Amino acid sequence: MSHASFQPLERLTQHGFVMLQSVFSVGRIDSLAQRLNATLQEQNDASILRSRGRVYGARDLLRTFPQVVALVSDPSLTKFSAAVLGEDAGIVRALFFDKPPDRSWSLPWHKDRTIAVKRNDLPSEHFHKPTVKAGVPHVEAPRSLLEKMLTIRIHLDAMTETNGPLYVVPGSHLGEDTDHQLPLELHAEVGGVLAMRPLLTHSSTMSKPGTSAHRRVIHIELAANRELTDGYEWNSFVAFR
Repeated sequence: MSHASFQPLERLTQHGFVMLQSVFSVGRIDSLAQRLNATLQEQNDASILRSRGRVYGARDLLRTFPQVVALVSDPSLTKFSAAVLGEDAGIVRALFFDKPPDRSWSLPWHKDRTIAVKRNDLPSEHFHKPTVKAGVPHVEAPRSLLEKMLTIRIHLDAMTETNGPLYVVPGSHLGEDTDHQLPLELHAEVGGVLAMRPLLTHSSTMSKPGTSAHRRVIHIELAANRELTDGYEWNSFVAFR
């Protein structure tokens, strides 16, 4: 593998994230966004979040918009994901969210520790804090599992300083003692893809007053393999190879 092709993997390992620009064309993203919006608008499902009659989020895209799988099947993403997680990796959860300019929101600093499972009431020394989100059982996963996961965020809109961008603490996925690093504000083009480790500390701010820009993102979580301990099972597992 050449140095140029290996550089994103090195950045992901060291910093916990890498921005893969222009993975998808603007035309493909526009077509995808139209199909996604039409599909979610016509469904009456508890996992689809609405405000003022408009969809601003969906928690179970693998079920409500299964076409999302084709995005990770893009050759560049398949090659990258397999290099990170191995050949047995699969999609375990897919979400959609928007940050509408007139209904903006923010998120405090956090790490993504929960996973979606079929049942969350089994006795376990590894899985904790059971919750139910939009009808789907979730649990907090152990660090050993989260370290073998990867999140892919596909930007349907440009992410700029005005529409509530993501902030990350580089290297914070490596351990709690790395959270003292200075945060970094991330930007993305339409069609840009952010690959990040779940344990990367991150947050986002509200959109700035007066902006008219949305910030729509398809958030896809990948795991290294289908196996979980203590009899637990992923709520969904879609192998992408």
